[in-house]
Amino acid sequence: MQKVSIRFFDDKEVRAIWDDQNSKWWFSVLDIIGVLRDETDYQKNRNYWKYLKSKLKREGNQLGSETTQFKFTAPDGKRRLANVLDYDEIISLAKVFPSTKANRFIEWFTFSMDSIDEKSKSKAYALFDSSLSQTIEVGTVRGLQQIHAYIFGGLYDFAGQIRRHNIAKGGFQFANVRFLPDTLKKIGAMPENSFDEIVDKYIEMNIAHPFMEGNGRSMRIWLDLMLRKNLQCCVDWSLIDKNGYLRAMEKSVTNPSPIKKLLKNALTDKINDRELFMKGIDYSYYYEQEEISVSEDDKP
Repeated sequence: MQKVSIRFFDDKEVRAIWDDQNSKWWFSVLDIIGVLRDETDYQKNRNYWKYLKSKLKREGNQLGSETTQFKFTAPDGKRRLANVLDYDEIISLAKVFPSTKANRFIEWFTFSMDSIDEKSKSKAYALFDSSLSQTIEVGTVRGLQQIHAYIFGGLYDFAGQIRRHNIAKGGFQFANVRFLPDTLKKIGAMPENSFDEIVDKYIEMNIAHPFMEGNGRSMRIWLDLMLRKNLQCCVDWSLIDKNGYLRAMEKSVTNPSPIKKLLKNALTDKINDRELFMKGIDYSYYYEQEEISVSEDDKP
């Protein structure tokens, strides 16, 4: 099975596919063309790529003259062979691209490939095939710590560890560290026999925010594991709009209905679908943009 990853530039998808033989990512050329031209029409981007290759060849630039192809899902839903370029070739393409976005794209692309997010996302992908996925304690605080330690191990020195400092986000103060142990004990004991109970537990854990960083990314996996085990379903996160999700989670402190509606409408029974799991990781990471700040009085 192919490993397809999605990155987001200006809220537009840039797809990549993993090449086991050469141990590297290949990126969809048409996706790059689309974001740099701010064009969503598949055929227009395809035609522009043909034009650009010819132009570069006339100028003595061989970029794209020998193309590698992998299958991606086309707009009509069929899987078709599409041109791809590797990391260095994408940088070269952006440098010669006549777009005001090119420099910003290069900065984003270079940073994203070497960021903690990208490294931890690769580890999150591997969780699907890992033996750990079969031994995680579903629905417990320890199980959430196992997930966090796995995807952030070696990247954060606090991976898997319950925070010891107060944190806030967007003016909202998460559970005070003085009460956090008791809070987490109560959340761990909450039932998870129905959809409403599972989402209530997820909301309470989000309010607690037990880690210094990486809470949302870990908790969405934690949520899906509960849904899989107890209801034989999971969330197709690609069906949930980022802004809608963030607004619903903000409201969930006092009104859980919006997030419950979003999640229920995105449920699927494809609990063993590897591609769905990986796409879910991509969208889960896409949701995380704002930084969590440490309260002044609690900085280490």
